[in-house]
Amino acid sequence: MIKSCALCERVSPYFLSLLRVVIGGLMMQHGGQKILGYPSPERHIVFSPFSWPIGIAGTLELVCGALVLVGLFTRIAAFILSGEMAVAYFMVHAGRALWPIHNGGELAIIFSFVFLYLAVAGAGPVSLDRLFFQRSAEAGEAPPEEAETEAQ
Repeated sequence: MIKSCALCERVSPYFLSLLRVVIGGLMMQHGGQKILGYPSPERHIVFSPFSWPIGIAGTLELVCGALVLVGLFTRIAAFILSGEMAVAYFMVHAGRALWPIHNGGELAIIFSFVFLYLAVAGAGPVSLDRLFFQRSAEAGEAPPEEAETEAQ
């Protein structure tokens, strides 16, 4: 059996926060590219934020990506992005070929599962969720995610 590393256990939550910041920033780039034309617009076209499906996808990626980046309402935003990436895979990539390596869908799959992980794991210790909802927990109130679990 492998022994647990005390240092690894101590820094692991901070790496969760780091993963959240990096993946949120990467997702914001995809949304910004579609909606704002920055960095470098996709196919040199900027879409309306409410056009279907690319504008809606870009808006979700930009807004929810920003929420994930700062760690605010992380579980909800990450869950939405996980679903959006799954839909993107099946709408855009799956019809091209069976295997993701052949249909260009690897990134959509990776994003989907990382966001699903963040939806389950939460924002980590360095986040606005922790800052805002830690106070309510210290005052005896459960944070929103825990309150929903207790109600069930």
